[in-house]
Amino acid sequence: MSRKDLSRDQRDQLAKLADLPDDKIDTSDIPEVPAENWVHARRGHLYRPLKQPVTIRLDADVLAWFKEHVEGGGYQTEINRVLRRHVTEQEKRRS
Repeated sequence: MSRKDLSRDQRDQLAKLADLPDDKIDTSDIPEVPAENWVHARRGHLYRPLKQPVTIRLDADVLAWFKEHVEGGGYQTEINRVLRRHVTEQEKRRS
């Protein structure tokens, strides 16, 4: 649906709703989603986190392993994936 499909009145109503602060929106008819619904949730394929260039010193053998074992030369992406998995596991342990 595009803006052209909406009447002037409908566009005005949407503008008023958009201006409301979150604490003024009545969500009493919308139940909270139980945590178990998110167990198998995955980030969308279009999600691209902000990357930050850093200089990091790695042991030569560790770096060589990643360069040799990752197909297509994406060893930095693989190192990031391994670090992200570690962070996720640590966060789960703290919960």
